[in-house]
Amino acid sequence: MSHFMLFFAILHAILAVALGDSLRDSISLLRIKSELVDPAGVLDNWSPRAHICSWNGLSCSDDQIHIFGLNLSGSGLSGSIPRELWQLTSIETLDLSSNSLTGPLPPELQQLQNLETLLLYSNFLSGEIPPEVGLLKNLQVLRIGDNLLSGAITPSIGNLTELRVLGLAYCQLNGSIPVDIGNLKHLISLDLQNNSLSGLIPEEIHGCEELQNFAASNNMLEGDIPSSIGSLKLLQILNLANNSLSGSIPVVLSQLTNLKYMNFLGNRLNGDIPLELNQLVQLEMLDLSQNNLSGSIHLLSTQLKNLEALVLSDNALTGSIPRNFCLRNSNLRQLLLARNKLTGRFPLEVLSCYSLQQLDLSDNSFGGELPAALDKLENLIDLVLNNNSFTGTLPPEIGNMSYLENLYLFGNMITGGIPVEIGKLQRLKTIYLYDNQMSGSIPIELTNCSDLTGIDFFGNHFTGPIPATIGNLKNLVLLQLRQNGLSGPIPPSLGYCRSLQLLALADNKLTGTLPPTFRFISQLSTITLYNNSFEGPLPSSLFLLKNLKIINFSHNRFSGTIFPLSGSNSLTAVDLTNNSFSGSIPSRLSMCRNLSRLRLAHNHLTGTIPSEFGQLTQLNFLDLSYNNLTGEVPPQLSSCKRVEHLLLSDNQFRGTIPPWLGSLQELGELDFSSNNFHGTVPAELGKCSNLLKLSLHGNSLSNMIPEEIGNLTSLNVLNLQRNNFSGSISSTIRQCKKLYELRLSENFLTGLIPFELGELTELQVILDLSKNLFSGEIPSSLGNLMKLERLNLSSNQLQGEVPVSLGKLTSLHMLNLSNNHLQGQIPSTFSGFPLSSFLRNDKLCGPPLAKCLESQGQRKKHLSDAAVTGITVAIVLTSTVICLVMLYIMLRMWCKWRKVSISNLDGGGAEYKREEEKWGLGNEKKRPGEYWKVESVAEMQQQHAFYTSK
Repeated sequence: MSHFMLFFAILHAILAVALGDSLRDSISLLRIKSELVDPAGVLDNWSPRAHICSWNGLSCSDDQIHIFGLNLSGSGLSGSIPRELWQLTSIETLDLSSNSLTGPLPPELQQLQNLETLLLYSNFLSGEIPPEVGLLKNLQVLRIGDNLLSGAITPSIGNLTELRVLGLAYCQLNGSIPVDIGNLKHLISLDLQNNSLSGLIPEEIHGCEELQNFAASNNMLEGDIPSSIGSLKLLQILNLANNSLSGSIPVVLSQLTNLKYMNFLGNRLNGDIPLELNQLVQLEMLDLSQNNLSGSIHLLSTQLKNLEALVLSDNALTGSIPRNFCLRNSNLRQLLLARNKLTGRFPLEVLSCYSLQQLDLSDNSFGGELPAALDKLENLIDLVLNNNSFTGTLPPEIGNMSYLENLYLFGNMITGGIPVEIGKLQRLKTIYLYDNQMSGSIPIELTNCSDLTGIDFFGNHFTGPIPATIGNLKNLVLLQLRQNGLSGPIPPSLGYCRSLQLLALADNKLTGTLPPTFRFISQLSTITLYNNSFEGPLPSSLFLLKNLKIINFSHNRFSGTIFPLSGSNSLTAVDLTNNSFSGSIPSRLSMCRNLSRLRLAHNHLTGTIPSEFGQLTQLNFLDLSYNNLTGEVPPQLSSCKRVEHLLLSDNQFRGTIPPWLGSLQELGELDFSSNNFHGTVPAELGKCSNLLKLSLHGNSLSNMIPEEIGNLTSLNVLNLQRNNFSGSISSTIRQCKKLYELRLSENFLTGLIPFELGELTELQVILDLSKNLFSGEIPSSLGNLMKLERLNLSSNQLQGEVPVSLGKLTSLHMLNLSNNHLQGQIPSTFSGFPLSSFLRNDKLCGPPLAKCLESQGQRKKHLSDAAVTGITVAIVLTSTVICLVMLYIMLRMWCKWRKVSISNLDGGGAEYKREEEKWGLGNEKKRPGEYWKVESVAEMQQQHAFYTSK
């Protein structure tokens, strides 16, 4: 290398004397060539054997002595800018744009004092703009944008008084726009787009008197738009989009009579749109969208005769479109007023804008019927009227809009059918009519629109079959017919829509089997058929659909194996819930490494969970509940670290609850209920800190509930009922502050009901501790559960009174305290609950049970000794009187019996008859109201004994 450099030095010295500047430049250029990487060989002819002026990219003076220009734009060069470049002092134009140059801008560029044009844009230059650039006094064009330049814009740029073009766009510049920019009186174009510039736009910009293009979009500029911009009389382009500018639009901008392009999109401008903007007669494009502008629209294309695009979307504009908005000779091609607060019927004034190609009135409050004269907009390509309140039918005249490509009418209240004239729109690409109230059948004429790529009729009332000729739509990508009343089978011709990617036929009344022609829809990625009446086995040819990502066949009557759906390795979601699928779960599904949702519940699947499922590391939702699956939970599932929902309920799984579940840190729902699991609940479950629902009911789990359950501080639902748990409830349950459902019934839990349960103030759905062996009193702290709706403590061994604090549970609508040993007064607030809520307790009283009576002991406690003596004497005297009366009655009866006996002996039958009548012992019938007869003294004694014993 040293010999090479020495050779160049000697050669340079010899040639400098002999040949002057051109030879010196050639030596510098050869050094430049040696430092640049030139994969395309653009510099191959840079050789001493050829004259320098014939070298690629060079421009020489007429006498071929001086180099005036070097243009290597787009040559694929890489490396840093060679320092020898600055020795080309005669150069006036340097263009190294669109290469892959790296490194900083060397400060030595100040040596190029003759430089008028410097183009270094579209490279990978980095670092700050050197202040030395301000020494290039003759510079007229400086374009160094689309690089990795950072830092602030050097104020020395203000020294380039001859500058006409300054391009610093698409860099990483920050800081503010220097006020020195106002010194550039000859500046025509100032491009600062796509940087991170902040602060205010300097008022001094008015010094750029010849400015025609000012673009500073996609920065972080703030404050008001300076009114001094209104003095830039030659300005044609003003682009300040996507900043944080605020305040109102300056009225003085109406003085920019040469302005053709004004873009204030995406700022924070407010207030009305100035009426004076109608004076900008040269204006071709005005975009004020995505601001906070309010008031009415005053802009008229009748005055803005050159206006081609008016974009006012995403503001808060009100009112309607002015009546004299358009004239027949209007040039307006684009009118975008979406997402405002405009009202009224469809603006008929727009129908005079015959040149319109795009009309967007979406997301406003327009109403009324669509006018039949819509076809006056004969050049319209996009008709976007979605999310308004349009009513009535779709006018058949729409079929005359022969250039129409996109028809968006979704989110209105349009009724009636689709006119058959729609089939005349040969250029139609998308038709979105979803979320309306349309009805009738889908016209077969629609399938004449052979360019259609998207059909979305979701959420209407269409009936009848899917057109049999749907297969004519060879370019169809989206077919969304969900939530209608369509019936019949899927037409086999649908299989010939080979470009179809999304097929949504869910929520209809479709029947039959899937056509075998589905195998031809090789691009299909999403298919949803849920909530229909499809039946039969799946065609085996579905296995050929290798691009499937989302499958939802749930809530149908499909049967047979699910293997045909396992052909795609791209599956991300599969839902086959509520069908009649049988057989085993294909282990091949484990090849779908992006599978996140697998739902196979409510089928007749058998066999075990494939151990290969451990390879599904993206799995988030696994639901295999309500099948006939057997075996143990494979330990390989412990590799599914992203799983949030693991639902295996209502199967025949056996074994123990695996401890490795504690390693699934994302687990939010675990349901192993109604299986044959036994053993203990592993303490490791307490590590699942994100668990919201834990349901293990209906198994044979035993021993104590682990205290680590208290670590599940996010838990909402805990259901452990119908197991064999024993022991007491740990006080750590108090840590589960978010529980709103707690079910521990039908176990063998003992001990006291923890006082700490009263700290679970979010309990709402139920607290069920029934059918256990709890003893002691009901803790008064349960009165803190103000949100609780159902409380079941029945069938335990609880004692004591019902706490008065429970009466505060105003949300309670189900209460069961039956089958315990409770006593005392039931709180009065519980009187509205049924009798069954309190039955089979020892001494519980009060509504709805019998009233509580004071016991004898309580009465005695309040009586004096004299009163007690008086009561005793009264009882003795009463007893004596009763005995004397009874003795008297017996004597009388004996005497009368004796007289009767004597009378009979003497033939005294008349007296006996009178006695019979007196005692009612005759044969006549007992009259209503008479007492039952007493047959004997013995019977009278028995009756007396019965009543007095009560």
